[in-house]
Amino acid sequence: MLTDVVDVLLCPQCRAREVDSGLGVGDTDRALWCDRGHSFDVARQGYVSLLTGDGGKFTGDSAEMIAARDAFLGKGHFDPIARAVSAGVPVDGEVVLDVGVGTGHYLAAVLDDHPEARGMGVDVSKFAARRAARSHPRLGSVVADIWSGLPVRSGALSAVTCVFAPRNAGELNRVLVDDGVLVVVTPTTRHQRELRGPLGLIGVDEDKPRRLSESLSGLFEPVTESPLEYSMMLSHNDIEALIGMGPSARHGDPEARAAALTQLPDTVEVTASVTVSTYRKTNR
Repeated sequence: MLTDVVDVLLCPQCRAREVDSGLGVGDTDRALWCDRGHSFDVARQGYVSLLTGDGGKFTGDSAEMIAARDAFLGKGHFDPIARAVSAGVPVDGEVVLDVGVGTGHYLAAVLDDHPEARGMGVDVSKFAARRAARSHPRLGSVVADIWSGLPVRSGALSAVTCVFAPRNAGELNRVLVDDGVLVVVTPTTRHQRELRGPLGLIGVDEDKPRRLSESLSGLFEPVTESPLEYSMMLSHNDIEALIGMGPSARHGDPEARAAALTQLPDTVEVTASVTVSTYRKTNR
């Protein structure tokens, strides 16, 4: 719930005045307020939007994409990834932020394994925030754009997780405590390789590891880098959900892809292949 993390939030309107721009809960629990009078309504679904200006640099996941993500993750296909993310979070972690929280699946797994922790999920999509808000009782869900500045107090978080999502390294460094931990999951070039050719899915850039390292250089130091690869047995419905929840949903010809899917076996063995990397904040 938002009340679990409101103490680490900043007002996005006057966030530069960090000392006195924290947010508190209004008398009715239906709004958040700062001392300078800015207020933000809490949606009936339990999340709050702290977007400012033009609403964000990126277009968030649509309602259809979130429904597809919920359907696929609900089958447990990516549970090994969720367990690996949770294992990378310190056992004494107090407040954990998941950037690009989506449905809340990964952060909920972290909170299940860390009963003393509180979770904050940030996503630019209101549909994601709506779903994440009900994924765990200790999860506060916020709509925000990491590129416009996280509405989070400096040095307030013990860990940040980022699973298949963009990263603003400077902001993640700012909000973490000294020696705070960042856990990042990135796909390898083998991820979903069996589906790329037949269904025309978007591939993974071979240069991704280098770009990740360069983006974090000077702000985070690497601690561990663990490969995780396994096979999933997916039905046609599973594959449709997998496509619908990712970037390929917005590219290509849906009708041609649907026709190509009918040519595949009823159950397809598909590779899940990712790298789970942990980093420690470098104090500047």
